[in-house]
Amino acid sequence: MNPTENAALAATPLMRVQELTKVFPAPRGVKDGGVLAVDGVSFELREDEYLAIVGESGSGKTTVARMIVGLETVTSGQVEIHGSDRTAAPRSLRERRARAREVQYVFQDPYSSLNGRQRIGDVITSNLRLHGAGSGAARLRAQEILDAVGLPKRFFDRYPRELSGGQRQRVAIARALAADPGIIVLDEAVAALDVSIQAQILNLLADIKAERQVSYLFISHDLAVVNQISDRMIVMENGRVVDQGDTATLLAHPTHPYTRALRAAVPGPGWAPKRREQLAS
Repeated sequence: MNPTENAALAATPLMRVQELTKVFPAPRGVKDGGVLAVDGVSFELREDEYLAIVGESGSGKTTVARMIVGLETVTSGQVEIHGSDRTAAPRSLRERRARAREVQYVFQDPYSSLNGRQRIGDVITSNLRLHGAGSGAARLRAQEILDAVGLPKRFFDRYPRELSGGQRQRVAIARALAADPGIIVLDEAVAALDVSIQAQILNLLADIKAERQVSYLFISHDLAVVNQISDRMIVMENGRVVDQGDTATLLAHPTHPYTRALRAAVPGPGWAPKRREQLAS
């Protein structure tokens, strides 16, 4: 590969989303129209980056994430990963495995996303086997991954019901790491945890990012968390991107009324809620 090709490859974002749109069918009994959940969303995720998408419930942020990983079909627009089109949902097991090695998804509720009948070690081992590891190697590698997320050997034979919420979320992260993806999508991954456990999981994610140079797409409504961990942020309202930029700068000096409203809702010293019309004035 010549220097020009190397430069072009380096300039290509890890993931590019262009004019992504999602229209859900109209409610039953309604003949015309549909529900526009995502309206022309575009952004890029770079190598070794922590990008957050923030917004209130119903803003469309989770729908964007689910379209990226193929859990929702795309009405229009395009998703590219490593310069390759990944807009269409995988059609075969081979395609699903290939997509899984590119991007993994960590759900908000780790308990419902884990098989309650499967031991923790088997959760990780089965994912490793799915991506080509042999039986013996998979078991050893599973323990290494669990160790990496702070779950030592004694957890290997436990069931999800025997773990705390924070421990289950560590298992969910370990399962994602088993595929060795370049991108991990975290959908409100710490929202269900108390503050002390949130801090532990966020520190764990930072350690993993430093060791593996993985990129994160972090879906959240919590600006305090986003401010702590993300490099850049995108603000969504009613299915559209209304603001984006460097996280520290955007939160220190918000300009869009909606971003200012979200920022004002974060409690702090002397905090008092403000009405949106006051913020827009």
